[in-house]
Amino acid sequence: MVTKNMQSSLDDLVQYIQLFRPVATVFQGTILPFLLIYPVVFYCWIFVYGFNENFEAGFVTVAVVAIVQIIICLSCYWSVHVQCFLSCSPVKDPLQAEIVKVVPTSNNGFSEIVKLHHDKPINPGDDKPYVWFIFQKSKYVYDWDKKSFHTVIFPVNKTFEEYMESKGILDDESIDAAEKEFGKNEMIMVVPEFMELFKERATAPFFVFQVFCVALWCLDKYWYYSIFTLVMLVTFECTLVQQQLRNMAAIRKMGNKPYNINVYRNRRWRQIVSDQLVPGDIVSLTRSLNDNLVPCDIVLLRGSCIVDESMLTGESVPQMKEPLENEKDQKQNLHSEGEGKLHMLFGGTKIVQHSSPSKNVSSALKAPDNGCIGYVIRNGFNTSQGKLLRTILFGVKRVTANNLETFGFILFLLIFAIAAAAYVWIKGCEDPERNRYKLFLECTLILTSVVPPELPIELSLAVNTSLLSLSKLAVFCTEPFRIPFAGKVDICCFDKTGTLTSDNLVVEGVAGIGDHTDATVMPLSEAPMETVQVLASCHSLVQLDDGVVGDPLEKATLKAVDWNLTKGEAVVPRKGKSPALKIVHRNHFASALKRMSVIAGYQVNEKGFLETHYISTVKGAPETIKTMLKEVPSHYDHVHLTLSRRGARVLALAHRNLGKMTSQEIRDLSREDIESDLTFAGFVIISCPLKTDSKKAIAEIINASHSVAMITGDNPLTACHVAKELKFTQKNEVLVLTESNDNWSWKSIDDSMELPVKPFKTAKEFTSKFNLCITGEGLVYLKDNHHKFLLEIIPHIKVFARFAPKQKEYVIVTLKSLGYVTLMCGDGTNDVGALKHADVGVAILANAPERPKEAQRERVEVDPPVRRSRDPREIREQARAEAAARIKRAMKKLEEEELQLVRLGDASVAAPFTSRLSSILCICHIIKQGRCTLVTTLQMFKILALNALILAYSQSVLYLDGIKFSDTQATLQSLLLASCFLFISRSKPLKHLSKQRPLPNIFNLYTIMTVLTQFAVHFLCLVYLVHEATIRSPDRDTKPQLDMDLAEDEERVFQPDLLNSTVYIISMALQISTFAINYRGEPFMEGLRDNRPLLWSVVVSGGAVFALATGVLPDLSNMFEIVYFPPDYRLIVVQVLIADMVFAYLVDRICLWTFGDGRVAAT
Repeated sequence: MVTKNMQSSLDDLVQYIQLFRPVATVFQGTILPFLLIYPVVFYCWIFVYGFNENFEAGFVTVAVVAIVQIIICLSCYWSVHVQCFLSCSPVKDPLQAEIVKVVPTSNNGFSEIVKLHHDKPINPGDDKPYVWFIFQKSKYVYDWDKKSFHTVIFPVNKTFEEYMESKGILDDESIDAAEKEFGKNEMIMVVPEFMELFKERATAPFFVFQVFCVALWCLDKYWYYSIFTLVMLVTFECTLVQQQLRNMAAIRKMGNKPYNINVYRNRRWRQIVSDQLVPGDIVSLTRSLNDNLVPCDIVLLRGSCIVDESMLTGESVPQMKEPLENEKDQKQNLHSEGEGKLHMLFGGTKIVQHSSPSKNVSSALKAPDNGCIGYVIRNGFNTSQGKLLRTILFGVKRVTANNLETFGFILFLLIFAIAAAAYVWIKGCEDPERNRYKLFLECTLILTSVVPPELPIELSLAVNTSLLSLSKLAVFCTEPFRIPFAGKVDICCFDKTGTLTSDNLVVEGVAGIGDHTDATVMPLSEAPMETVQVLASCHSLVQLDDGVVGDPLEKATLKAVDWNLTKGEAVVPRKGKSPALKIVHRNHFASALKRMSVIAGYQVNEKGFLETHYISTVKGAPETIKTMLKEVPSHYDHVHLTLSRRGARVLALAHRNLGKMTSQEIRDLSREDIESDLTFAGFVIISCPLKTDSKKAIAEIINASHSVAMITGDNPLTACHVAKELKFTQKNEVLVLTESNDNWSWKSIDDSMELPVKPFKTAKEFTSKFNLCITGEGLVYLKDNHHKFLLEIIPHIKVFARFAPKQKEYVIVTLKSLGYVTLMCGDGTNDVGALKHADVGVAILANAPERPKEAQRERVEVDPPVRRSRDPREIREQARAEAAARIKRAMKKLEEEELQLVRLGDASVAAPFTSRLSSILCICHIIKQGRCTLVTTLQMFKILALNALILAYSQSVLYLDGIKFSDTQATLQSLLLASCFLFISRSKPLKHLSKQRPLPNIFNLYTIMTVLTQFAVHFLCLVYLVHEATIRSPDRDTKPQLDMDLAEDEERVFQPDLLNSTVYIISMALQISTFAINYRGEPFMEGLRDNRPLLWSVVVSGGAVFALATGVLPDLSNMFEIVYFPPDYRLIVVQVLIADMVFAYLVDRICLWTFGDGRVAAT
């Protein structure tokens, strides 16, 4: 609920804000209550109960209060909300407020408390102060009229006329005001001090818990391992801080380097450094020299450019940028993210070539360096490049698994730990002489020993290993928390052109011209001159020093007609009688309009004079061009539909003679004039062959129980053909939602079947019989008239054709709102919205190679076992040593495989995942790694849970019975644990995706039931064997024994007996079976058979345990200090071990079968 002093959603980044004023330190919640509590506690201790009589009880009470205070103080570090609640008072008036609590939307970093600034008004007329704050490099300003904060408003959607008439910033006061409002064009990232980052990590809940445990162990005289563990933890955190500092330093270098640029200020041109630019400046831009990039987001006013945007979008085809002065309608507003992209130069991109503005406009500005004239609209971190940097900077602060699940898991284990501690307390209290303080300490130690110290390291390793594996496969990720989502994907959506089909296009020829009224394709060599002229002139290609650049489809057609493009925008035939054409004006292709047009001139010799005649040439989608033709041929629809059904890409061509015209008349022509009264010039047929890996990848994804769909801007018939080839559609009939005479119906591809919009009672019956395809227009119709029906069928639609970028986004958002985890794969240009909104968005870079280079083979190293101290006092101490060794290993692994930082150019603005290869096999890799991360986390939790439960039992009941292990026994046990954990974290995904899907999270019936039932089996076997051994040991001392009962310098002597030996053998067997049974290899990761190191460690340890139990190797038994078992008892032990293994395996499989793993309904 948003209260009055709380302001709800400001933008995509901020969910809500709240204003506060700090309270005096004494009155803060961390101090005030304790000023009252401490005197009361000391008064009661000293004067009521007596200081010496209840020394221990008093000490424990004071310690508990101190710990509560420390936890409350730390909570202020952990939670911004707690800090505000305890140390600030909320206010409504922004003038009284000093700080702001900013809560971002999910997955956009963390809540923060930021300073609220109060400055003098920027505009002289304002009487209210200028109130603002900065959050994640974005500035928010208070609006006194609306009584709310908003982001700084940049001049991004003025009319073209306003931009063209601008004369830059006219005086120094305006410059100061603009700098104050927008800031300078700087991308300064302050790299924090080492201690600042370390303090942040050292106050994290888990680290504090570990330090608390270490302090407790020290009180219980476990000095050596306690200090060792603490040193390891501190070193581990320092390593992570160092890595974070290195990453931040690398990100800092990613911003643009400042350079001198010409700016029109105070009515004259001057040179300033590019980091001083502010919105409203008029600048001159030339071809990028010395790697100078475009300094900020600029709208092009005069002169045209060709820009390489690969740093931002990953799209390697240079884009042509047109000035606003060429636009007819100067009253329209600029849409910088939509159609206005044609006029936008984005910060961080590179100008490959520029054409100086024409000199015939006398009133316009001319730059001293003859560059293109542009108007700055966004600067600093607000540019497109700045947004990408912010994502990299704030989106990947920490790589962790789901913290809520981890917390729930620890609580689950704590229940059992409390039971064990309670048992020790009750049993210990039976002896009235026993020291209660030491007993309390003993119980607290049991509680702390349940939480494995390496848990957070193991969890972050699971995600880090996946990130690393993906980067080796040339897939880069800017938002690592999305990796586990990849393991949960339900529906995979693909763009068609450039994603499923390759860019190596083949121009087959032209059809539908002259007498060819059927769908026969004639080669271009036989095509009439008008058709060839349309193909040669109607394109956006440009000749640069290193060849022709532009859309691969247009390059293929120009090559096919055998014409050359010159630097002067002229096209010349290599042979033939056609005159050369000079391109005079272009209306660029727009996804929404589905067409492009060009005016070209050619020279004709009339009575000895050279006269220029003009023609307009147009190409586009057949249904769009049809409405523009003067006369539509009778065979028009039949030809293009027949060819589309074959899967070819069909474009309609048309032209019109404009005759002689002056340049002013050409400039006055509107796009509608150019694209009307056209003469049909045929259809050009282009086949887009599938990429070599597309079939294989899609087959694997479908086989892995994922639903697939295609969302494309292409023709529905072509899209359906590709969908059929790739097995997207597997039913006999594919129905397309079609309109004829204002009547909508479902029609089959060959028009043999027609059904009404809602043909059956239920949508389920309809989708089970047919594959469906809808067009963008069909989507609009269903959305307006049959919205409920649309929501029912949208997960089952296989092909979305002729979809505009906004509609692609709508599909993804709708699927997500219906509860499906969606993956979207497309190129980084027109699919940006859909890629951003998908749970897993993968941008595939066009024109990239399909195959990676051979990767080096990885080495797997095993650490030597941990050596034990000769003090044979505690089982628990050995467990600590083991934990410390595992932490050390995990650190070493993090050091070796230091996570690669995602750099600009690797990541695209488009999506969280970017593949540097153009093959869609990367989707299979991402899903495999996602599944692997999910399953690894799941099995880590299961194994840690079982180990912790068995530990809780052995540290309470068995410990009180005086059962403990010798040094040699503990060494083998720790070696087994160490090797198994190492090999589990190294497990790799299988080469192929399995049909079965992993469970989406830890808390599901299967995991909880399998842990509890396996524990029950182990528990029963343990209790039974302890009971049997106790019967056979009549002279054993049964009084509860505690280490704390020993004198200061006394050591408990290890006496091997029947009970000790039995418990050791069974506890080893329990650990081996825990690893063997809960290692979920196939179908998600390599199985136990393939994970050789893990298999060998399990087999060898299992063999050793079996040999000890059967007594076949007396020397081995002596080495491990195992006593001789009577033959009848030996038989019982062996039978119980086998039964334990078999029943634990059975209960796990029964739970798996009953509560289902991968029973995730595929749509």
